[in-house]
Amino acid sequence: MTIMRHLVRFVVAAVVLMFVGFLVPGFSVSSFWTAFLAAVVIALLGWVVEAMFGDRISPYNRGIIGFLVSAVVIYLTQFIVSGFHVTVIGALLASLVIGIIDLFIPIKTHMDMRNGDAGNRQET
Repeated sequence: MTIMRHLVRFVVAAVVLMFVGFLVPGFSVSSFWTAFLAAVVIALLGWVVEAMFGDRISPYNRGIIGFLVSAVVIYLTQFIVSGFHVTVIGALLASLVIGIIDLFIPIKTHMDMRNGDAGNRQET
């Protein structure tokens, strides 16, 4: 069941990336599969950043630091995923748009796995 849950999260993230590619100048995704791969790479890079620097410098953290780290992660993804292109301004705008979309459609991160999906646990 957890594999299916993560697969759905990456599909939703890919759709969000495609939507952002439609809205944001300087941000382009060539296909759904490129967006899916970019979503996986962004998640992995975010995990690496958080593992190296801790929760305070996490791209999943809200605030200016999280916003900037998210933009850097998005920008670096273009060097790993072919068909995914972004300018510096495009990465900043994409980070902003993704942050706004995340307010309405939150995509849970690997932090859920680390905490045993504590967000879905009921208190007794």
